[in-house]
Amino acid sequence: MAEAVETMDGWYCLHDLRKIDWNAWKKASIVEQEAAITELQSLLTKWDVIDEEKTGSHAVYSILGHKADVLFMILRPTLKELQEAELAFNKSAFASFMQQTYSYVSIVELSKYTAKEGENPEEHPGTQARLRPRLPKWDHICFYPMDKRRQGNDNWYVLPMDERRRLMYEHSKTGRKYAGKIRQIITGSMGFDDWEWSVTLFAKDALDIKKLVYEMRFDEVSARFGEFGAFYVGNILVKEDIPTFMEV
Repeated sequence: MAEAVETMDGWYCLHDLRKIDWNAWKKASIVEQEAAITELQSLLTKWDVIDEEKTGSHAVYSILGHKADVLFMILRPTLKELQEAELAFNKSAFASFMQQTYSYVSIVELSKYTAKEGENPEEHPGTQARLRPRLPKWDHICFYPMDKRRQGNDNWYVLPMDERRRLMYEHSKTGRKYAGKIRQIITGSMGFDDWEWSVTLFAKDALDIKKLVYEMRFDEVSARFGEFGAFYVGNILVKEDIPTFMEV
């Protein structure tokens, strides 16, 4: 039996994707619209305080294409607190004008594949910050779930530890080329959702997302073992811009 790699786990994570019911929004009065927007902005201000206190984080992005209009990415220390954040939004007037098209529950995860023998990577400077990150409010986001393939000779879960460690090290070298251009958050979801991991990429230039994902396709670990779900890409939506975003 292949040896399971130990993981380091941080904050719980919810990716909450919604479509706006524009017909219902257009039928609402100006007073109703303004009240819904003000309530949402107030909720996001409360979440900003949590960000500042480093007891959680969040990011809001408008999504392109048919799959969703808005993505809320929320991090909290416990599943209970994560659910409380979701419920607070669901109970808002603004949420009544939206339909959830997809959601993903996971936890921020780092593996110990690249750890040297005898060392504890959790003691490295910056590890705890990576496990409990303050989400960057960069211009663009890309989110997608993924699995490791389990087919015939390309079964990730029967590979020896040393082989998996080699493949992941080579994979990480590609990612390091984009340091400063891409911020990557990996979350694990085994037992939490339908896929095994999710990847969230934050970028200042959207083209860097395409370049990174394309280049990583040629890494052996992706070429042989990568299975990917739907991709969601979008632009930052700060709370001050919500009234303009919702204009009809």
